[in-house]
Amino acid sequence: MTEAPISTQDTPQPAARRRSPDTAERILDAAEEYFGRKGYAGTTLRDVADQVGIRIPSLYNHFPNKAALYSAVLERGISPVLALLSRSIQGDETEPTEAMDPKATVRAVMQWLALRPSLPRLIQYELLAGGEQLAPLLSDWLEPAMNQGLAMMETTPGVERWRSQEIPFLVMALFNIVIGHFTTSALTQSLSPTPPLSEEGIEAAAHLYGQLVEALLQDAPTSPRPY
Repeated sequence: MTEAPISTQDTPQPAARRRSPDTAERILDAAEEYFGRKGYAGTTLRDVADQVGIRIPSLYNHFPNKAALYSAVLERGISPVLALLSRSIQGDETEPTEAMDPKATVRAVMQWLALRPSLPRLIQYELLAGGEQLAPLLSDWLEPAMNQGLAMMETTPGVERWRSQEIPFLVMALFNIVIGHFTTSALTQSLSPTPPLSEEGIEAAAHLYGQLVEALLQDAPTSPRPY
């Protein structure tokens, strides 16, 4: 995600101004970009403060340490995804009997991640690095997301075509497809005339992945499986 150029309004301001929600959001934006590009260990609070145009003591007014900042980045990015998955299972609060279609869920998740393209890179970086932040990341954010995904699949018509032990692999396959759309966008950019992170690219991908979900969850085949 490209940060806007720092203007004179971004220079250190009085304490009341530095504690404004807008400053906290800009800190989260910068941290999300750095964590996605350099990982937790490779990112310093000075990196983030310099990107925002504030001093480190000003950053501490909003987040007491790097771990708290990292957790806040994840909460801001992943909580809406959990809410989308929960709505897919339970329905909207205003219309509790009407759950979202899985294809609509895929589109909504894609559209949300398009607003935070550094977030998928952050998640993949942490999973590949296997660093000290991996365990809390899994327990606090990714495991709930995976569990919500499993619950969504288990309540979807057509899931009976899959054995119970296959469903987690199905969820992980879809997870990797969606996350991979963002983490491999540079490669896709060289292969496709449509920029993968453009509005048109996101819509095309959401349609394709939604069709894939529909195919995976279609009625069970009439012929018995060979295993």
